Amino acid sequence: MNKTYMEKSIKIRKGNEHDVVALYQMIKELAEFEKEPDAVIITPEILKTDGFGERPLFEFLVAEVDQEIMGIALYYYAYSTWKGKFLYLEDLVVKNEARQLGIGSALLLALKEKTEREGLKRMGWQVLDWNESAIKFYEKHEAEISKEWFNGRFNWE
Repeated sequence: MNKTYMEKSIKIRKGNEHDVVALYQMIKELAEFEKEPDAVIITPEILKTDGFGERPLFEFLVAEVDQEIMGIALYYYAYSTWKGKFLYLEDLVVKNEARQLGIGSALLLALKEKTEREGLKRMGWQVLDWNESAIKFYEKHEAEISKEWFNGRFNWE
């Protein structure tokens, strides 16, 4: 644990176009961690268009320490036939050297507060079954982790 971070405050703010390169780097870091470095086909240009074009498809929060982005939380709105509009957390990433410093908790809390302010009834996400530290992190925040649902998808590359 790097003590210098412990003495500094974490600033959470909405991500903007100028943060796209940092967002992309965090996505690549996550792909490395998840043992899928070649799976990332997105580019900073696509992220800029998809996040800040005419019809934005996602938003993100950044966590800064001394004006350096140390974490991101990328999310979008989805719809549940049972609950209505909800927030879907696609990725929450904290730089490896900044883990265990409260950055992930600060991002998650900011998203929980956002869902409550907006009157949403659900926030959802996925976590890999082998990622024990992430599972413990979410359970520490009193999240439900389902062992009953399987994820399905089609991928075209």
